[in-house]
Order: sequence, then C-alpha cells, then structure tokens
Amino acid sequence: MTWNPRRLPGQAGKTFVITGANTGLGYFTAEQLADAGAHVVLACRDPDRAGAAAAAIRGRVPGASVSTVSLDLADLASVRRAAETLLELPAIDGLILNAGIVHPPRTREVSVDGNELVLATNYLGHFALAAQVLPALRRTPGSRVVSLGSMISRIIDSTLEDLQLKAGYKQWTAYAQSKIALQVFGFELDRRLRAADAGGPLGVASLVAHPGYSISGLTPGIRGVSEPSRGVRFVDNLQSLVAQGKDRGAWPTVLAATDPDARGGQYYGPRFLTRGAPTIQTPTRTSLDQPLAARLWSASESVTKIPFPLSRENGGTGGTGG
Repeated sequence: MTWNPRRLPGQAGKTFVITGANTGLGYFTAEQLADAGAHVVLACRDPDRAGAAAAAIRGRVPGASVSTVSLDLADLASVRRAAETLLELPAIDGLILNAGIVHPPRTREVSVDGNELVLATNYLGHFALAAQVLPALRRTPGSRVVSLGSMISRIIDSTLEDLQLKAGYKQWTAYAQSKIALQVFGFELDRRLRAADAGGPLGVASLVAHPGYSISGLTPGIRGVSEPSRGVRFVDNLQSLVAQGKDRGAWPTVLAATDPDARGGQYYGPRFLTRGAPTIQTPTRTSLDQPLAARLWSASESVTKIPFPLSRENGGTGGTGG
C-alpha cells in the first residue's frame, strides 16, 4: 500500500494495547491509531504520565477513545495483574510490544525478580505479557502482535548465550541483546502460531518492526509527553539528514499493525534504514535463527516461570520477513 499517515485504513471498532505509550514512539503509535478510529489502551508504568498521554491524545484527536492500564514490565507480578485486566477486554486486535529502556544503566542492575534490568524490561516482560493475553488475541479474528526491534541488531550481534550478562556487563550490549531477543521472539512466535494453526487470515499474526534512528530533538513537542529542550533540539537537528522524529519512527509499527496486506513473519522499517516511509525489509540472519529461537523460548519460560501455550508441533516454517 502507498503510505499516507493521515489516511490509514479505518480502525473503528478495533482495540490496540500499546506498552510504554506515555511517551516517545509508543505515544505516537497510540495517537496515530486513535486518529484512525481505534480504541487504544496505554499500558504504562507511571499512572500520572499515562494519564497525561491519554489527555494529550484526546486533545489532539477529536473523539479519541483511550484508556490506561498499569504495567511495569520489569515486575512479573505487575505483568500478571495487567494481563488479567486486559483479558477482560472483549477483543484485542493488536498487542504492540513497544516499551523499553532506551538508555541502559552504566552498571548492571536487576529487576525485582532478579533478572538483568534491561532484559527484564525490554524482553522478558513482553514475553510474559504476550503469553498471558494470548487467549484474548486468539478469540479476536485477524489479531496481531507487533514486536518493536531495533536497527542496532545490524550493528551489534549476539548469540544470546549470556542473557543475564553475568559474565560481563556493557550497557549497549545489554540494549542490543534485549532488542535482538525481542526480534527473535517475534519471528518465532509467528512460526509457532502457524504450527498451531492459529495463523492465516483469521488467526493471530506476529510481525516485527523497527523505528530507524528516531530521536527526541526532531519530534513534535507535546506538553506533558514530548518536551525536548532547546539544547537537545539544536544537537539533534544536526542529524536531520540521517534521523527522524519519533512521530515518524512510529510509522513502521503502525503499518505493521494496520496494513490489510500484512502477513505474519514480516519485518517493517524505514525505507532508508534510519529514516523514511515504512517498508517491508529483510531481518538479520540472527533474528531468523530457529535453533537460537528455540533456546531463547525455553530459557524465557524458565526465567519467567510462565509457560507459553504454543509449541513447534505440526511443523510450520513461518514467514521470512522479506
């Protein structure tokens, strides 16, 4: 389809849950979906910031339908409570796994459950959330899960053998591993959905998107949501030839969630890698590594103590993202 962010396919009657929707990419994903007529659920850690984001969407999108759910992805008990609330929704047409720590701590920190903090927030919490809300997705015809990856997966690679980084912590390794894990999960989820006969036009599809190089200084200012300082705007404007605002960085995710021609296993990103209109792209080899994906899935179930009710039985190769 030709991309026009102001003319998305109508989403009236649909419900999308977006993690980390109080700011940045998540906020603009929610706003754009609300503008297309969808009901958006902002699943956020801070209730006050979630409320401010909801108010901003209502102010900028006349008639917007917005609600909030408390969710701290680094706390598996919070994830469970959020999932219980979300399962009460009559339908979930899209679960968008967006939230994450973008600027990792300089030294290794752990979550309340004892997991490396960046991994817990960016990946493990999303794995647990998707596992627990799967029944709502499966009872919604044509539903989708969109996992937010990162172009850092093309810069830093990992076999994910030391997920907790106990052997040595580097902040950007932590970030890269967490986003690679989420991409691997997104493609593996699609394979398992197909194997379970849940894929296809009426089943659950899993897709992956990345926002390119999306930065605060090029992002529209919104009171209480997006307020980059003059200094940030000055520095970021120097990168305008290779970067874009987070409003545009949301485009690949929104397209993956709404494109009527989308298929499970596809990978969306900016046309010019760091910026531009969203297109279908080819993921990294690591993202599609099936033995690695199987190990990651097993490790994720073990660490979270949450069985994900899908297996590889009945085969199924899933999409290639190309």
